[in-house]
Amino acid sequence: MKALNQLKTFQRILAEYPADVPLGKFLPGFFRQNKQMGSTDRKVASRLIYNYFRLGRALANHPDEDRLMVAEFLCNNQLNSFIQHFKPDWAACIGFTLDEKLAIVKATYPDFKLTDVYPWSDKLSAGIDREAFLKSFFIQPDLFIRVRKGFEHQVKSELTKAEVTFKDEGNNCLSLPNGTRLENIFQKQHLFEVQDRSSQQTAQFFQPQKWEHWWDACAASGGKSLLLYEQEPTVKLVVSDIRESILANLDERFEQAGIRKYQKKLVDLTGNVDPELANYEFDGIILDAPCSGSGTWGRTPEMISHFEDHRMEFFQRLQKTITPNVTKYLKEGKPLIYITCSAFKAENEEVVDYLVKNLNLRLEDQQVLQGYTHKADTMFAARLIQNPRPVPEPEVIPFDMNMTLQ
Repeated sequence: MKALNQLKTFQRILAEYPADVPLGKFLPGFFRQNKQMGSTDRKVASRLIYNYFRLGRALANHPDEDRLMVAEFLCNNQLNSFIQHFKPDWAACIGFTLDEKLAIVKATYPDFKLTDVYPWSDKLSAGIDREAFLKSFFIQPDLFIRVRKGFEHQVKSELTKAEVTFKDEGNNCLSLPNGTRLENIFQKQHLFEVQDRSSQQTAQFFQPQKWEHWWDACAASGGKSLLLYEQEPTVKLVVSDIRESILANLDERFEQAGIRKYQKKLVDLTGNVDPELANYEFDGIILDAPCSGSGTWGRTPEMISHFEDHRMEFFQRLQKTITPNVTKYLKEGKPLIYITCSAFKAENEEVVDYLVKNLNLRLEDQQVLQGYTHKADTMFAARLIQNPRPVPEPEVIPFDMNMTLQ
């Protein structure tokens, strides 16, 4: 009876869920409207709907209930009453390896294809292991924090006291079980920043020097800027974004981090930004470019079902439009750090090739940050250097022998 009620709740959520709203924003509203659901009911309902979307577009022609059973089988390693009720034969195999379970699914559903889970695997960036990337969608990503320097012992001590398992990933990065309620463990939130492992790794491309002027052009809530300050506290920083509300979040995070001196600008990078940045020259620019977010869909698997191919072209055009409006403020010999949280080569290597060919930049380094091997997001970062700008030749005025001297 319990499993049947859980199935009915899943069906209600799926029927009511609008495609244009992130699942993480929809579920709290659904639970508020259904106050009779206890904490365990909410937890199970969340697990079922997220696992369902983790199946991506595989078995798309099968009933939702069948697809849910397959997803529950592939995404769980521990026995639960739901799968035991509906699929007792599969429940006995719940601890098998993912490869073994995929074989069982294939035997039951011959039309199952791993490539259907994420049907753009032929468009992935070079360096991404396609099979490993596809299998990662059946594993929930971890929660990552970046511990501020000097607080490492305190943070680890508090986590140990709260009996939270964690792994030290190096460079002050800790991985925790997804869903860890940090607010219930730490009274002081300034000890760390919640930031994905791959996002933290982009800092290796910055290399700021003392007293340099940097611009975080798509700053959002300031995660990359905080990484920059951690590397070099003397940098003079300009942050900008098109969204005023998210810059307010940046102000709050900067205040918690003790950062007071920075300039903030509301800027639309698709147009002329001279009114806001005339006479500015920067020693480094971070461009965390708008993108499909396809490297983060392990956290938002509902996006797989809603994404359309033409969006790749849209974001590539947007990136090619924005970047020239940014690099005009970059000093010669200085770096542009181009970052996306996309797994698509159209938004990564293809855009970098365009920048090198058309914007007087040379590529120093580029890398896919393979988050799928660490239960993290997959991202892309490139460091490009502004070449010397060509000096315009003086205009030559031909001498006219017949011109009358005045």
